[in-house]
Amino acid sequence: MIRYLTAGESHGEALVGIVEGMPAGVPLAAADLDAHLARRWLGVGRGGRAKIESDRVRILSGVRFGRTMGSPIALWLENASHHRDRAGWPETMAVEGAGEGVEPVTRPRPGHADLAGAQKYGFDRPPRGPDLRPVIERASARETAMRVACQSIARALLRRLGVEVGSHVLRLGEVGYPDGAWIGARDRLLEAGGARALYEAADASAVRMLDAGLTAEAVAHIQAAKEAGDTLGGVYEVVATGVPPGLGSYVHWDRRLDGRLGQAVLSIPAQKAVEIGAGFAGGQRPGSQVHDPIVPTEAGGLGRASNHAGGVEGGVTNGMPVVVRGVMKPIPTLIRPLGTVDLATGEAGPTRYERSDVTSVPAASTVAEAAVAWVLAEAVLERYGGDTFEALQARFEADRA
Repeated sequence: MIRYLTAGESHGEALVGIVEGMPAGVPLAAADLDAHLARRWLGVGRGGRAKIESDRVRILSGVRFGRTMGSPIALWLENASHHRDRAGWPETMAVEGAGEGVEPVTRPRPGHADLAGAQKYGFDRPPRGPDLRPVIERASARETAMRVACQSIARALLRRLGVEVGSHVLRLGEVGYPDGAWIGARDRLLEAGGARALYEAADASAVRMLDAGLTAEAVAHIQAAKEAGDTLGGVYEVVATGVPPGLGSYVHWDRRLDGRLGQAVLSIPAQKAVEIGAGFAGGQRPGSQVHDPIVPTEAGGLGRASNHAGGVEGGVTNGMPVVVRGVMKPIPTLIRPLGTVDLATGEAGPTRYERSDVTSVPAASTVAEAAVAWVLAEAVLERYGGDTFEALQARFEADRA
């Protein structure tokens, strides 16, 4: 029903995106997108690029007088490197010319797409190489800036329907909650103000953790890793509230919502695992402790006594909050270099150092919010349809009632 495409490189002039299929009449302003782009830079442990980037998206088409028109929405996001980081545009990533005087990158970094991408597209050998720069530029997590901008349009749609998506960090390296210890604090926030209250509380933490003690431990852990020339991964949780039952489907493998959520989160650079609801813990418990009893509600409907399923059963939402967790590996660009082989000389040696973060788990959690929001918006449009937001909203609210 809706789709988006992004283009651009980390040190190119700009990132661009096109979103197609949004109904007409959705209230939308660039500020709605900028707010979530800014959240990509939250958290202690970010590198030098965070100091030079201040993302502001331009909406070039598809919106008139603050509302979508039903036509494709084109976005432009200028790279701050165009103005303030002369290592990139226009010399290194010039569109025209032969690249005279531009030094090639020939030492692939373990854990990055460098070598595999170069082997796929021929940048490891003549005539296009060896030069890893084209892979580094597009595989960079910088691409997620435009991804978040596009997906935040879907998020604006969901918000108008009463669906919110938020996240918080559960673990940074060795510092994290014991199993399930975060659930009480999380659920109190959800009850008070839904997923928006959750992400606003997390944003107030230096590492997007809800616990002040763990926040202090995590900040110290990040500093120790930085001094050791190392990096840290972690775990985060994304929660969506206000989600109606019936999104997704059990009838085909590619329509199951849990599969689509997993794919969306794993498509974010450096994400290596995903779970929904009890997830991996559910494989260690008996069924009596995993499945959620169905109970009557005070309003005369049906609810669940627990939410171990994470809001999805049989590939379909069941009306409970959707709960997705992602695991991010440690950033593979290390101050203390790992071993590699120079593609130009064949000699073994250390990797070159590119500016990097110590950890990006807090940022990844906000990117995962956007990914989950996109999948939910797709499913909403599949179920309720409509060329106009007003028609969609009427069907959505009638079904919920």
